[in-house]
Amino acid sequence: MTTLAATPVAAFTTCPAPWGMLHVAATGAGIVAVDLGSETPDFVDGLARRLHGRVLPAEDGEVPAEWRSTMDAAARQIGEWFAGRRTRFEMPIDLRVSDWDRLVLTGAARLHFGETVGYGELARRIGRPGAAQAVGGAMSRNPVPILIPCHRVIAGDGTLGGYGGSTYADRQAALAIKRRLLALEGVRPGSELGPGIEPTPRLDSRPATAENSTTPRDEHPEDGEHVTSQTPE
Repeated sequence: MTTLAATPVAAFTTCPAPWGMLHVAATGAGIVAVDLGSETPDFVDGLARRLHGRVLPAEDGEVPAEWRSTMDAAARQIGEWFAGRRTRFEMPIDLRVSDWDRLVLTGAARLHFGETVGYGELARRIGRPGAAQAVGGAMSRNPVPILIPCHRVIAGDGTLGGYGGSTYADRQAALAIKRRLLALEGVRPGSELGPGIEPTPRLDSRPATAENSTTPRDEHPEDGEHVTSQTPE
């Protein structure tokens, strides 16, 4: 009899990034994790603890074909985004977060390509003025960076702000990645980006609408939020 602990809950693959490799993980509900810099054993262990089950490599025979298809689509679309051929994503996201984090991340998901916003401004947009610090905390817990573009949320003075990391070295490495992600969108990162400046995107930057933005759907309430971002043909 298969126990819960032995039941696969997710699978992962790797995807080339400008700084090396990143990890993408999927469940039956969608993409559940994107990791930008961890070693594979650390990523797998952390995800298994978060999801309370086994996390398998994509090539494992137990991985359902649907999960592989989702991971392949995510890796392809992320690769296209790195190459400058895509400005938004179209895939389901299995967003397993708190109600607060879901509110903040859904707001961040509505930021369009090349757009940046301060933590305080995002707090205002989601109806929680004055909650800039709490917004920053939610950004640091984003389980699917790039797909939900927390790199577009910066400090109110136009500098980078934060991007995770538990040590000084980790924080500096994370900020270097954030700077590169912004640069891919034509944004001048760091102190070069002044407060209130609307950066010029490299590609299409049409404002998000109900038709082309990331919006939550309660199709899988037992598994977490199912979020889909739309991409133009």
